[in-house]
Amino acid sequence: MSENSVTVELIQQHDYRFDIHFADSIPVLTGDEPAPLGTGQGPSPVQLLCAAVGNCLSDSLLFALRKFKQAPEPLRCTVEAEVGRNTDNRLRVLRMTATLRLGVPAAQLEHLDRVLAQFEAYCTVTQSISQSIPVTLQVFDSTGMQLRQNPLTLQETT
Repeated sequence: MSENSVTVELIQQHDYRFDIHFADSIPVLTGDEPAPLGTGQGPSPVQLLCAAVGNCLSDSLLFALRKFKQAPEPLRCTVEAEVGRNTDNRLRVLRMTATLRLGVPAAQLEHLDRVLAQFEAYCTVTQSISQSIPVTLQVFDSTGMQLRQNPLTLQETT
């Protein structure tokens, strides 16, 4: 049973360029394939997937830290998708790597170990897609110290 539903409507403008409508109060976003298929006048579907993963992970981390009244801002997140051919020679997202960076040193945040151990489990998008696409997660503080790397991916790559 679903708790709610989300509807997005795409309307073709020209070739591979679509206007993406979310809701009445949200501005329309244009999506497009890069050349040679499209003209690159908006993010590609793979870029939108990366944005969804990064946005959801960032939201989950921020929410978890704010529950403990911590201020990690400004957060940054980079998501890289490796696109390649599968065994049927079709282009697929083969794996993704998300790198979250806190805006402050880890020493300034209380309960950080507890937050880092569990926030990813609350990321709806990442948990959903990671059932078919391996997602590696790394977290660093503002000094560049690595605080976490998702252990499931480490075991898969070793």
